[in-house]
Amino acid sequence: MVFADPAEALARARALLDAGPPPLHASVAHQVIGIWQRDFGDMRPALRHLRRARDLAARAGSAEREADVLATLGVALVHAGRTRDGLAAFEEGVARGTGHTRARVLYRRAYVWWVLGRHRQALEDVRRAVPVLRQADDVIWTARALTLRATVHLALGAVERADADFTAAEALWDTTGQEHDKADAVESRGLAAFRRGDIPAALRLLDEAEERYAKLGTPTFMLNIRRCEVLMAAGLAPEALAEADTAIAELDRLGGQSTRKAELLLAAARAARLADDPHTAIARATKAVRLFAGQRRTWWETHARLVLIEARVAVGRRSGRLVADAAAVAERLAAFGSPAAPEASLLAGRIALALGRSAEAEQHLAVAARSRHGGPPLARMTGWAAQALRARAAGSGRGVLEACRRGLDVLDDHRMTLGASELRARATAQGGELAALAQESALASGEPRRLLVWSERWRATVLSAPPTRPPADPALLSGLTAFREIAARAQEARQDGHPVPALEREQRRLEREIRSRTLHLRGAAPGGGDRFEPGRLLARLEDARLVELAVLDGRVHVLLCGEGRVRRFEAGRLADAVVEAEHVQAGLRRLAHPGAAARLPLVEAAGRRLQELLLGPAARHLGTGAVVVVPPGSLHRVPWALLPALRERVLSVSPSASSWLRARETEPPPDSRQVLVRGPGLATGGAEVPELAGRYGSPTVLEGDAAHVSRVLRELDGAALAHIAAHGTFRADSPLFSSLTMADGPLIVHDFERLDRSPYRIILSCCDTARFASVGADELLGLVTALLPLGTAGVVACSAPVNDEAVVPLMLALHKGLGAGLSLAEALRDARAGLPGDATHQATGWAFSAFGAA
Repeated sequence: MVFADPAEALARARALLDAGPPPLHASVAHQVIGIWQRDFGDMRPALRHLRRARDLAARAGSAEREADVLATLGVALVHAGRTRDGLAAFEEGVARGTGHTRARVLYRRAYVWWVLGRHRQALEDVRRAVPVLRQADDVIWTARALTLRATVHLALGAVERADADFTAAEALWDTTGQEHDKADAVESRGLAAFRRGDIPAALRLLDEAEERYAKLGTPTFMLNIRRCEVLMAAGLAPEALAEADTAIAELDRLGGQSTRKAELLLAAARAARLADDPHTAIARATKAVRLFAGQRRTWWETHARLVLIEARVAVGRRSGRLVADAAAVAERLAAFGSPAAPEASLLAGRIALALGRSAEAEQHLAVAARSRHGGPPLARMTGWAAQALRARAAGSGRGVLEACRRGLDVLDDHRMTLGASELRARATAQGGELAALAQESALASGEPRRLLVWSERWRATVLSAPPTRPPADPALLSGLTAFREIAARAQEARQDGHPVPALEREQRRLEREIRSRTLHLRGAAPGGGDRFEPGRLLARLEDARLVELAVLDGRVHVLLCGEGRVRRFEAGRLADAVVEAEHVQAGLRRLAHPGAAARLPLVEAAGRRLQELLLGPAARHLGTGAVVVVPPGSLHRVPWALLPALRERVLSVSPSASSWLRARETEPPPDSRQVLVRGPGLATGGAEVPELAGRYGSPTVLEGDAAHVSRVLRELDGAALAHIAAHGTFRADSPLFSSLTMADGPLIVHDFERLDRSPYRIILSCCDTARFASVGADELLGLVTALLPLGTAGVVACSAPVNDEAVVPLMLALHKGLGAGLSLAEALRDARAGLPGDATHQATGWAFSAFGAA
């Protein structure tokens, strides 16, 4: 009962002891309390109760009872970090027990071998225990043993064997009332899904297991560790670090298991390394190594040492000693049968290459490269990265590109199994090294067209296919409705000057729930979509120019496409351009307020400097036609119309050349509906909307109470043109919760992803609607990038705070151009030119950009 209903078991055990039971019964009660404290509370009282249970069993003269308690005590001692004493307790327990009891002792010793990372011994003890447990018709302990054996198989990379054991165990659990063990089985299936590379299923199963544990009131430290693994593989390393650190603090508060603390420290170290925080990674990994060593857990200690070496390399350390350390770790991991062994060999090879030790590097990289032909996606990518480095060291540009292509194909297939656009975007970070190696090789080839192909290969890939539409999930829809209601109430309270901590807590809870459900979505069949073809792009450009900015080794390379060819120009350093772009943003914010006209010359001067840094000599070769700018994610906030060479141009911005091509080839809908939306609380009241309503004849106008989210979404679906005047809020911490304020609360990116087809053209007339979060290799998450894969061919949006009153004439002029048959970019160019010449209106025009190709 201690696992089926922990609270009830604890209460009964204490009640039994209060009744003054005989030694045999008292031994059972103390054992139950010890198990509860060991797994759900403080290790110190756990050990006291278990020693008392052992002594009472001896006094009762029951060798079988004593053997059973010794096994429980052995597990507790190992979890407390006293490995030698724990294994000694098991030796005594195995010697005292017989038959069925000994099989239970062997199962628990197998569990301890697994905790210690000694997988061969674990499999041997389970092999001896299972037949006896089955013969005794002990369903619960047989299921536990099968679950453990499956978990050990997973640690050794034997996923199919693990699946067979999990299936057999689950069939047994279904016949019992062991709710804790059933939750553990769901958690284990989540781990198996992760090892197969199915991240959405892993997240779904781990969330389900957490819900089950919550009903039992039991801590979830093992689940925290496993979810950290999955989050890291999904590109969510900062979240994994936060989860691990929170669990460590809770474990310390409880005085819980030392073994779990060491594993959580290792998870935190891995997450910190992936989150580009090597100093935190070093601190966490150092503690983990020390704890694992004291616990005699060599398998775990070796994995922690790998992370420690990786973090030291990340802070710039390079030495022959580090090469030797990485090689020794790789050798030990290979001996353990760990899937991490290729990663360690790749690390040793990288360090050796940096030190100029080519022969030694080749030796380690060749070992790492063997993993490219089998195993889970990330292991194969490790192998292809090693192969690419081998080819580069051998001077084979063709070999580098082939290895990078094969590795990125693996990641493409993996990425397309993810239904959530956020996961797809973040997963691209795992291909960053391969993409950089390929671009470096393409640059060395001296062929700009080849560099363009590889620049496109891993740019804005999340837009290559629509995200999986959320199902008609009642819980998700209910969560979205509740989120909107809470967010609206919180906003109203803030405006009235009232504190809203309770509402904010509930809003964050609902956000976590909504996001969790969307991350469970599974993608379509593998395949990365159409490959980019420069010839197709050049044909579509006609007399226009496309300017793609590629960043290599921190410097901007301008790929100028047009007139049937691709030319390359070298511009400035990316870091300088990013700083200058921030200065421009600050200047535009000031110019949004009347009386700041003195800042205008400073902003214009910054625009000239930006042009030199971003376009360099290419600015003199743009021709006379339209220009499409394809910037890297780090430059998404540049107001491109401010640059002198682009100021009078028909100008559009696109996340990638491929995205522009798709937008260019998107057919308008047969329905020519116009939808005009006016949200609440605007300084001008959305003054342009009534005039536009009269201009368009009979558009759908949603304002006041009619502008609620469900109605707005229904009308937007498949519209030819939508104009939304509503407050925009960008969420840097969670970009898919960026929103537009409607009558009943925020309309968020997750809502747009439920559309069958977003509007062909959409105009967002308020601040911050063109802000994005740059994630993954070169991906952008925000309102605009949510719309482009869903059927929207063109968007006008704003990347800076603007003066609301100055927006109105700009919007009216923009729609006048559209009514005359112009594209969004053409109409926006003419609208800017027609604005008054004062600083506020000029800044407002520069802050808006046309995205896409409509």
